[in-house]
Amino acid sequence: MIALGDRFARTLPELSVAWQAQAAADPVLLVLNEPLAAELGLAPDGLRSDAGLGFLTGTALPDGAAPVAQAYAGHQFGGLVPRLGDGRALLLGELPDGRDLHLKGSGRTPFARGGDGLAAVGPMLREYVISEAMHALGIPTTRALAVVATGVTVHRETPLPGAVLARVASSHLRVGSFQYAALTGDGNLLRRLADYAIERHHPEAAAADNPYLALLHAVMHAQATLVAGWMSVGFIHGVMNTDNMTISGESIDYGPCAFMEAYDPATVFS
Repeated sequence: MIALGDRFARTLPELSVAWQAQAAADPVLLVLNEPLAAELGLAPDGLRSDAGLGFLTGTALPDGAAPVAQAYAGHQFGGLVPRLGDGRALLLGELPDGRDLHLKGSGRTPFARGGDGLAAVGPMLREYVISEAMHALGIPTTRALAVVATGVTVHRETPLPGAVLARVASSHLRVGSFQYAALTGDGNLLRRLADYAIERHHPEAAAADNPYLALLHAVMHAQATLVAGWMSVGFIHGVMNTDNMTISGESIDYGPCAFMEAYDPATVFS
């Protein structure tokens, strides 16, 4: 099994909580992104095995893996929530190429805020399809690696079959990560987070007279370019809050969202 790094967790321990994925009662692979798996150096046949399903659900990880639930704030619909975090997700670690491997629907964490931490098959397949469509359209995005049915029932308006999405991203640093760090009042933490973001995503900022101002400008450019890409294909993000805007400029969190079939500036999907 491929190794997973834990650099984020070691560098910024204040921004995460060590945690384990919930057991999957009867895991069944629903869809596997074979081209992405090959790109990551993961053998598709291995991912289809029992060990592979354990890897994709976070229940059987390589030695040395240190999964964490990340902490971040969120400015949502006009109000600041100082402590959101991964309520139903886990950062399993960094892949050898430097990208994150992350789970969605892997169970309740300390950030769950009363939720069950689970996800249903339908929304996870939706995220798989839309994120891969965005990738094919040339728009920066998180990528879906696999969706695994867990055999656990998820209770929403009606009982639904549960699933876990495994996704890949340049990182899961968000605007809300900086909000959370700033709200702690710890200037050293905020500076270390900025240094980490510069090194990981915007290394050219390190050579600027003011690296942190250069980081801000780089993030602004990345996010403006991203939203312009969304607009060019009629994509509308239904939860475009600070907890769902990445520092890397990749699309993340395909919950309530859709593509407009005809232009209407009043269209929303939330």
